Amino acid sequence: MHRTTSIVENDFRTAVGAAVLAPSLHNSQPWRFRLAGDQVHVLTDPGRTPPVADADGWAARIACGAATYNLQLAFAVRGQPMQVQWRPVASERELVAALQPAPPRPPTPGQQRLFLAVPNRHSNRHPFRSQLVPPVARLAMIEAAAAEGAWLDLVVGRIPVAAVGEIAHAANRVLQRDVAYAAELAAWTHRDGVAVDGVPADVGGFNAGPQDLLPQRPFSDLVRMAGENVEDDPLVAVLGTIGDRPVDQLRAGYALQRVLLTITDHGLASSMLSQPIEVASAREQLRISLGRSGTPQMVLRVGYGDPASATPRRPVADVIDAPREGAE
Repeated sequence: MHRTTSIVENDFRTAVGAAVLAPSLHNSQPWRFRLAGDQVHVLTDPGRTPPVADADGWAARIACGAATYNLQLAFAVRGQPMQVQWRPVASERELVAALQPAPPRPPTPGQQRLFLAVPNRHSNRHPFRSQLVPPVARLAMIEAAAAEGAWLDLVVGRIPVAAVGEIAHAANRVLQRDVAYAAELAAWTHRDGVAVDGVPADVGGFNAGPQDLLPQRPFSDLVRMAGENVEDDPLVAVLGTIGDRPVDQLRAGYALQRVLLTITDHGLASSMLSQPIEVASAREQLRISLGRSGTPQMVLRVGYGDPASATPRRPVADVIDAPREGAE
């Protein structure tokens, strides 16, 4: 095999810089990265997994899957493809992915476009405009999910969206009634402007009102007047997988990031609603409403929005472990 260890060492930090721009629950950034011989490892960081909201690690696996996509893409655009092996060592539970160099080749135009979207992709929690998402973008989103082994259903029309909205609102009410959950969410909401994780209140968007079809986490104190900035017919998408094992959740996050970058590449904005995924009964209701035999893994809201600020990220040095030599 072509020796690529030196390439991995030279490009590793740049690739990690792209990886950490992936989304995560409450912007908790539950990942670590390390060099291991000629491999790059992605690991979960249990110390940064919200213990109430993510007791079983689902959200951390979604986040690490998304970070793995960015990591692999960053190497690809530098002419170094990387093959991903999920959960390569059963005895090391925190190790969720190993990236192994493949023979070098130039990046495709599609890879280059998606990589350019990486720094511009972030959740936009503000109301979207009434302009409809064009068919070409809708098809591209569906194809992006399918290319990575996931499915993406578009929920179109006010009545179907309202049905999904009811499920999401019900799940949100269940979560907010949990005092520990609410306290944890508040702890990840920052108002001092110096945090490198969590969600700053000034980018948290408006709190949901009775006019909103979809719920919003209370990251900010902004409140709209009744009837103000109403999304009449937002495009809602549900991403899912056939199974729901830990490896399926990692692959779901990987596919999710490709979908999100595709959305960004088409000049669109997006935000994620995980409440109906976090509550088991709501997740099952969502699956039934879609007529799916698989497992919903994330709900997306897609549209045209005004520019929104990105959430902060920790320095790259803070997420890199010491190199591990001699790994096979």
